Amino acid sequence: MSSSKHDHTAISGAGLLIALGIIYGDIGTSPLYVMSSILKSGATPGLIDPVLVLGAISCVIWTLTLQTTVKYVLLTLNADNNGEGGIFSLYALVRRRGAWLSVVAIVGGASLLADGVITPPISVSSAIEGLKTVYPSLTQNYVVGIVIGIIAGLFLLQSFGTQIVGKAFGPIMFLWFTMLGVLGAVWVAHDPTILRAINPYYGYKLLTQYPSGFWLLGSVFLCTTGAEALYSDLGHCGKGNIRISWAFVKTTLVLNYLGQGAYLLAHQNEQIGDQNPFYALMPGWFLLFGIGLATVAAVIASQALITGSFTLVAEAIRLNMWPKVRLNYPTDVKGQLFVPSMNRLLLLGCIGVVLYFRESSEMEAAYGLAITLTMLMTTILLTVWLRKIKRVSLPLVALFVVVYGFIEGSFLLANLIKFPHGGFVSLAIAAALMGVMYVWLKSYYIKRRLTDFVKMEPYIEPLKQLSNDESIGKYATHLVFLTSAERPNEIEQKIIYSIFQKRPKRADIYWFIHVDTTDEPYTMEYKVTELAADDVFRINFRLGFRVQQRINLFFRKVVEDLVRNKEVDITSRYASLSQRHVVGDFRFVVLEKYLSIENDFPTLEKLVMQAYFYLKQFISGEAQYFGLDTSSVKVEKVPLVIAPVREVALTRIK
Repeated sequence: MSSSKHDHTAISGAGLLIALGIIYGDIGTSPLYVMSSILKSGATPGLIDPVLVLGAISCVIWTLTLQTTVKYVLLTLNADNNGEGGIFSLYALVRRRGAWLSVVAIVGGASLLADGVITPPISVSSAIEGLKTVYPSLTQNYVVGIVIGIIAGLFLLQSFGTQIVGKAFGPIMFLWFTMLGVLGAVWVAHDPTILRAINPYYGYKLLTQYPSGFWLLGSVFLCTTGAEALYSDLGHCGKGNIRISWAFVKTTLVLNYLGQGAYLLAHQNEQIGDQNPFYALMPGWFLLFGIGLATVAAVIASQALITGSFTLVAEAIRLNMWPKVRLNYPTDVKGQLFVPSMNRLLLLGCIGVVLYFRESSEMEAAYGLAITLTMLMTTILLTVWLRKIKRVSLPLVALFVVVYGFIEGSFLLANLIKFPHGGFVSLAIAAALMGVMYVWLKSYYIKRRLTDFVKMEPYIEPLKQLSNDESIGKYATHLVFLTSAERPNEIEQKIIYSIFQKRPKRADIYWFIHVDTTDEPYTMEYKVTELAADDVFRINFRLGFRVQQRINLFFRKVVEDLVRNKEVDITSRYASLSQRHVVGDFRFVVLEKYLSIENDFPTLEKLVMQAYFYLKQFISGEAQYFGLDTSSVKVEKVPLVIAPVREVALTRIK
């Protein structure tokens, strides 16, 4: 483990502050809308019924305990991949245990990304709508405008990185949670009888005796939607920091929910109207500051989610589940990256959600449905990890499956009532993302299956002869090909075709580079194989699934090491340049496939490959993804023939 990484993940005051700033934004802003959503979903919408209040808070407390504390903080954080967490890191740990697990990872990852489109709008809207408490004349149109302005500003800042702003996140979120706890404690002191809600009996009573009480679980679930973020950001904060800081966070959240309950019981059997019980806890003189802090906390929650989405996409790319889009690294902070294409998609999605739903109360219907799918998928992957990797006894694994299958199955069922009221939005986004992931992974396997590999050995001597054939004009001093052949003694037929037939490419030295993405997050290793002395080399890179694939930079570093060890001479072979010890030119050749018209497809593969090539035209090529210097890259198009048409019904006429 690197020292920089250890500094972040070791238990310390700084580590605890970083954890507060990075991972608790989503779950920390849930008191803004959870109780409001529950009251509006009651048997008589807006009526403050003591059975509803006590039961709902009991359900919230036990959801935070069973779902967030036990499942995520105590159990799931143990399933780390060299210190990294998240559904794709977990998938990387278990993927060799069954091909079907890729479907689980796709459903979970896509659902998590889809819910990310709802989180910034609902968090920011809930905060800004508090202004109506201070300024009753403020119209919803103004609120929508302010929300869109804040969200747009947040996304525009992403390209600069969040290193400077990020340092302030921890102290601000500490202030936010302290405020939650203090406001709640003041109201609990007014009416300590609210502490009865800690008894799970009141939750049971709500679910079984209150009219349509079970369906309220859809609103209760909103209190734990940020639990997945705890696991996803494991690598940034470390297990110890998350567990210790969660004790503080959970205490303040529970206090705030109990405080909201005490306020509501003081007004039982009244109509709450448009009032948000969260802001009702605040004295009038404190409201503007409280709304301001809520807005900043909502922005931090959105920022954490955006950063998490970028990391998720980068991992999906390296697991062959997402197009190889451009990745930028705006700062030197480890793990901080910027995905321009995803940034644009998220921005458009968030603005669309705000314009479509307009009010946070309407967004609640779309929120939570997709994340229940993610949590169920995490449970499945975690079950495989517990049984196959950690060898936990079958009865204990069965107990885990039964308990969390029942809890999350109940949440999913209760959330389905949201489908016609807006839940279809997040599911439609999730379905579109699942489609892209499925197409990309399936096409990867189709292409790999149909790529012709040939033995390298018969072509070593022809390569040396071509290198010395002065009747052919020199194409480059150093010619570099990217190869997907995993065995060092093999090469793609299309590369041989490109060198010898398409246009004979004479070079002094031929380099073949293979990139192997490992299941560990930060592997950075390479191996050099000399296939022909001073003429043909193969470099094998082993890079972790979270490492940016800057092949141009890595290749240059490897060549420098070889030169230093006197294993290769890269001086130009042109006589006039060689005398001056000028380094020869390097040229990369990237072979990009296109769909040949000479194909007779099975129906499914035809649809998958058509979708693959349709999507491919909207993204940058592999040269950009691999970080190659575009001035020295030649992109060649090669036909992809899945299955050539065998029978051609041609008739000769005289």
